[in-house]
Amino acid sequence: MNENRYSAKFKAVDALLITLMILPIIFGMMLYVLFTPPAEGIAIEGSRIFFTINMPLQPLPITESQVNSWIVIVSVFFLCLYLTHGLSATHPTKRQHIVEWGIEQTKKLVSDNMGEFFDSFAPFVAAIMVLSAFSSLLTLVGLYPPTSDLNVVGGWALLVFVLITYYKCKCGFLHYVKSFAEPVAFLTPLNLIGEIATPVSMAFRHYGNILSGSVISVLVAAALQTLSSMIFGRLPGFLGEFPFLQIGLPAVLSVYFDIFSGLLQAFIFAMLTMLYIASGFPEEDYKEKLKRQAASH
Repeated sequence: MNENRYSAKFKAVDALLITLMILPIIFGMMLYVLFTPPAEGIAIEGSRIFFTINMPLQPLPITESQVNSWIVIVSVFFLCLYLTHGLSATHPTKRQHIVEWGIEQTKKLVSDNMGEFFDSFAPFVAAIMVLSAFSSLLTLVGLYPPTSDLNVVGGWALLVFVLITYYKCKCGFLHYVKSFAEPVAFLTPLNLIGEIATPVSMAFRHYGNILSGSVISVLVAAALQTLSSMIFGRLPGFLGEFPFLQIGLPAVLSVYFDIFSGLLQAFIFAMLTMLYIASGFPEEDYKEKLKRQAASH
């Protein structure tokens, strides 16, 4: 197996997987160029609508967020195939070590925050972090990040809310309803509001942080261009048009807002997912329920 890694066939498969991983991003960049009209000055827009499909109930718009989400999904799929290509128990590659380390860290994260009962949640949590992180990192290649669209992160939050409710109902629907009256009955309205606020807060927190970073970066870049024109505009030739003040600072802001903030928000969303699901699950009551069922049989 170790010799096969250096064969032409193995390298060809690696090259093919890398190409298939990059092609969706190139396709997205081509769509962006074709569908983006020339603009003057500051242009802060939402997700573009490429076309609309007529459906029985209402038209279905195909937006930039949807297309870019699929670009991330396809690229991550081929990235996973590349990272897992050539796995070996005796001669592991560097990429295999990286994958194994990532899996171990994710399992440890899930175990520490959710407990042993939720050990099987590691792939789901990893998928949330990877999808969110790569969606935010699309800004590095000039594409619209799906995490800047409330519809996208709202769908993720709704999925998490369904899981939270499912595990809260593990002891029965009546047990779930009674939990709204705890610790005292008159707090029931507040508990109901808190239940509804969970997916709303998750969606708006993620969406707001990513969108605000994009807006701040654009505004700062535009302000630096204007300031550079005011200070150096009287220099002769091309020097008067060159945006000197845009060198450096926008790149530093990009490192924070596009990379650090995007990765941080992906981690926070995954952490909230784990904590909400684990804290809502009545584990002790569920174990008692299983004991009673076992005793009855």
